[in-house]
Amino acid sequence: MWLSNRYCRGDCHPHGKAISVDGLTDRRKLSSAVMFHLHCTKKLLDRIKPEVAVPGQNDTALGNWYATVLFWKPQLALLVSERTLLPVLMPLAPAATLARRFPAQLALVLKEHGAPSEFIAQEVWRMDKVQYAKTANRSVVGILNEFVKQAEFWLAAYAYEKGDDDDLLAISAKLAETPCSPLYKGPVSPDRALHELVRAGAQA
Repeated sequence: MWLSNRYCRGDCHPHGKAISVDGLTDRRKLSSAVMFHLHCTKKLLDRIKPEVAVPGQNDTALGNWYATVLFWKPQLALLVSERTLLPVLMPLAPAATLARRFPAQLALVLKEHGAPSEFIAQEVWRMDKVQYAKTANRSVVGILNEFVKQAEFWLAAYAYEKGDDDDLLAISAKLAETPCSPLYKGPVSPDRALHELVRAGAQA
């Protein structure tokens, strides 16, 4: 899975022995079987028409991802991390390549939040394969639906038009500041949950 040229600098290879991003090199060899799970709403599954399976082991730090579609012009996809509730907005079309394009968009969102380059690189390389699944966590689906309402407000406020990728990054960041009930006993908002996850990983 290749990163966007806007993010990737250095020798980036998904199965190589060395990964270098902004001068940071990780020589841990990653398995060719690493994958993430994408739990899609029915309306998104109807658009993509993928093979749906029961999810197994997840290899990413951010955990499973939940996704839905926003029927804007152009249509957008909204994805949310089950572990941190971090939201990511991106163009839906072409829907069939959504999962392949998502890691590069996630890298840009993580960079927007100030995540370390090494964390971003490791997360992206562990998303080499995807397994589609139906939604299973009603709490996350509830957050996804709430983010859809907020995203529609911000998209109108930004007068979003096709190609305004910087707007999608900015709106994703604004959504991440939202207090979410599943996080009330801890970091409260997705952006803080992300920072706690990164910090915990650095101390492990």
